[in-house]
Amino acid sequence: MVLIQFNIQSPLFTEPGSLSSKYHSSMEKKIFQDKWALVTGASAGIGVALARELAASGAKLILTARRSDRLEALASELRAKGSEVRTVIADLNDPSAPEAIFNATADLEVDILINNAGLGQYGPANEARLDQELSQVRVNCEAMVHLTRLFLPAMVKRGQGWVLIVSSVASYQPLPYFATYAATKVFDRFYAAAVAEEVSRSGVKVTALCPGSTESEFFDISRAGELSGSKRQSAEEVARLGVKALAKGKRIIIPNFSGKMIAVLTWLVPTRIVTLFVERGARPKK
Repeated sequence: MVLIQFNIQSPLFTEPGSLSSKYHSSMEKKIFQDKWALVTGASAGIGVALARELAASGAKLILTARRSDRLEALASELRAKGSEVRTVIADLNDPSAPEAIFNATADLEVDILINNAGLGQYGPANEARLDQELSQVRVNCEAMVHLTRLFLPAMVKRGQGWVLIVSSVASYQPLPYFATYAATKVFDRFYAAAVAEEVSRSGVKVTALCPGSTESEFFDISRAGELSGSKRQSAEEVARLGVKALAKGKRIIIPNFSGKMIAVLTWLVPTRIVTLFVERGARPKK
């Protein structure tokens, strides 16, 4: 079994990159200009792309992840482009990390919370290491809820704020051999939908971002390359559409056509049938 930390949510994504300024609309720049945005899992993949997208939209960044070298490299890149950036080294597998991040930013008015960090593990559930399975629940669910609970009250009180929770197209179906991962993404999507409704009258916007297969080092590291498919969306495109949806206050965004089709099919086809075919396609090769 292999445990991977990756920054997007579907068992299949991520990769850092740059984003052309032609994609940045005046709307995002007007809404997010000079606001502090906290991005978790900002050392790779969609986390990097989201940080770059928000910086291009005029936001000031708080970057947090456990890999300090990558985090500082991204911070230096964004500072060189004129962004104000702060970094907080933290491992969200540690239950005390959300509180430490909150305390480290107590002097700032955080208006944008990007819950992006996530863990995924490929392989049969009966062979999985228990600590790795529980780590997925801690990072993907517990840490996300903890951070949201810490930062949301001030947003509601101010009558302004944006929360992006990175879920996954995997949240629309049981996913054999990524069972725990997909289940945590269901939790993320449903949590985002419920909280969005709760705070809708306060002026705070909550969005669930549900990527599909995204460019990533995940497949090489986990030896799950046969699941990657022939075409993967870039992390930059996922981030661009995610930030745009957040600015518009959309409750959910599936950033590509194939992901939308998967969501529709899982509504139309019985779960047992979907799971049967997914298991056959995802079954590890001997």
